[in-house]
Amino acid sequence: MDGFFQQFPIVFHALNVGFLQTLKLFAVTLLGAIPLGLIISFGSMSKFKPLSMLVRFIVWIVRGTPLMLQLLIIFYFPGLVFGQQIWGGGEGGRFFASAIAFIINYACYFSEIFRGGIQGVPHGQQEAGQVLGLSKSQIFFKITLLQMIKRIVPPMANEIITLVKDTSLARIIALQEIIWAGQAFLKGSEGISGAIWPLFFTGVYYLAFSGILTLLFGWVEKKLSYFKA
Repeated sequence: MDGFFQQFPIVFHALNVGFLQTLKLFAVTLLGAIPLGLIISFGSMSKFKPLSMLVRFIVWIVRGTPLMLQLLIIFYFPGLVFGQQIWGGGEGGRFFASAIAFIINYACYFSEIFRGGIQGVPHGQQEAGQVLGLSKSQIFFKITLLQMIKRIVPPMANEIITLVKDTSLARIIALQEIIWAGQAFLKGSEGISGAIWPLFFTGVYYLAFSGILTLLFGWVEKKLSYFKA
């Protein structure tokens, strides 16, 4: 125990570096997955049957297979096809491959939430917008989208908080996120205390970040409460 606390500054620095990588992956995933998920939801609701069936089939595959497996396929499979690793062996390449896997995975989950939110808005409100002379784009942005946001905040909050914890899966391709940082330290430690405390502090990081997001989404829900019927 004493040995660990003597090395605490080193551990703390390593965990901070890993947590910054986790935050970066989290932010990039949200920036990519939210707009892509909205596009996918439009495809799944398309009146053009071949397109909607293809999109729903892809969503079914992505949602039905483990994210860890998708990470391995995206990182290693191109190398089997082209004979060389297209991502490169550095940290930047591993991060890029992880970001693509996370964006695709979460975009498919978000698309189902978006689709449910859009379809949950009463059709009569769209007809009311047409009576007022609004265009289809105006009806979507001024009526459908605003009510959809209120409906999807709870399930989106749940998925986003899950994303915080899922970023730890990126270590499967040796991306140096916070769990990887904790494990890397304890591998060089001796004794039970060295094996427990680094991982304990990684849990504290996740709990603090999830707690902040929980408070944030609670505040958002209160701000959007005026949409209640």
